Amino acid sequence: MDSQTVIQFAWIVWLALALIFVVVEVFTLDFTFLMLAVGSVGGLLASLFGAEWWAQILVTALLALALLFTVRPPLLRALRKGGDPTPSNVEALLGLPGTITTAFVDGVGYVKLANGETWTAKVPPLGSDAALPIGTKVTVVAIEGATAVVEPTGKAGL
Repeated sequence: MDSQTVIQFAWIVWLALALIFVVVEVFTLDFTFLMLAVGSVGGLLASLFGAEWWAQILVTALLALALLFTVRPPLLRALRKGGDPTPSNVEALLGLPGTITTAFVDGVGYVKLANGETWTAKVPPLGSDAALPIGTKVTVVAIEGATAVVEPTGKAGL
């Protein structure tokens, strides 16, 4: 296959790449693959104008990089503008106060959090070695799977 044949059918490669990038973008919604798809369209246009393969790649790379650094950031800001800033899931639990409801055995017990949920809890590995009595006020410092990692914040208060 000679160089002219490769250049002649390069548009198929650029079209396929653009379509693949658009499909991936639909699943990621990060605008990265959208910029790569538009860069591939630039390679497609360069191919249709008869540019050499290296020039097509150069056009694609420069266009994709320019879009990634100039167009993508404002698009991301616009997408995230007006979003709900309320923490959810694990982020909503971090820093939440709670009260120990069962005595901790080997550093593991149960706590009732301020949101009304009861969680299996443990103290951090380097945390307090002292026994934590029922009613001790604690704060969630991390979530490990289905276990809240808590640190005491006050005295027993039941």
